[in-house]
Amino acid sequence: MPGIIRHPAVAGRFYPSEPDELLERLGSFLHSNEPSVRALGCVVPHAGYVYSGAVAGAVFSRLEVPRRCIILCPNHTGRGTPLSIMSAGAWQTPLGLIYIDSGLAAALKNAFPHLTEDWQAHLNEHAIEVELPFLQVRHGKDLTFVPIVLGTSDFEVLSGLGSAIAHVLATESDPILIIASSDMNHYESDEVTRIKDHRAIDKILALDGRGLFDVAKKEHISMCGLGPTVSMMTAVTQMHAARADLAAYATSAEISGDYSRVVGYAGILLY
Repeated sequence: MPGIIRHPAVAGRFYPSEPDELLERLGSFLHSNEPSVRALGCVVPHAGYVYSGAVAGAVFSRLEVPRRCIILCPNHTGRGTPLSIMSAGAWQTPLGLIYIDSGLAAALKNAFPHLTEDWQAHLNEHAIEVELPFLQVRHGKDLTFVPIVLGTSDFEVLSGLGSAIAHVLATESDPILIIASSDMNHYESDEVTRIKDHRAIDKILALDGRGLFDVAKKEHISMCGLGPTVSMMTAVTQMHAARADLAAYATSAEISGDYSRVVGYAGILLY
């Protein structure tokens, strides 16, 4: 398959780089007794596994993970274009290669020409990478995906992307999961973060993407994946999502013991 191989940027730091250790860690987060749900979309955190792995695992444990996924994430590095997609090649993890779904990527670019073919935004971005081992364990070797990094906070652009995703997925016969990779509020006290996060979570559970965007701006909720979540929510509501469930919530204080400066993590399924 043509295209570059994107090698791990944060293996050994955010998650184990040795396959056996990584599988053991993932196994501690994933619970096979959870009933599976065929969700249209989800919100999953992307911090180091020690902090957010349990919340991510709560989501992936409940998901019926299809063969094809779209993963939207924020741009933490500042590199690349505001709407960066990779349409060919593969991503390497300690568990093997995951190939990009070139046909789906091409359809998305055709439906939303603002998407730019750009690998620079993906090169050192961790927010998609950390989700891939979970998907590999929950689905298997034939998994394919489309990675999209969003560096814009323009609501019309974000909702436009979501509409384009919904349009493309309506033409596909296969189920395709839309993953919004996002942590929640950053670097305020545990008390303040929990209050702010649940204001945002309430909007997601109400399937109100515009409301989420507005409350995050009004209340200064520093949810890094706000853009990806708005795009995902726009898509799934147009695909007739009727329900959202909070699978898990935590803050970094539960691991670090520092309640003065935390990051929040929420895992949410929309279906």
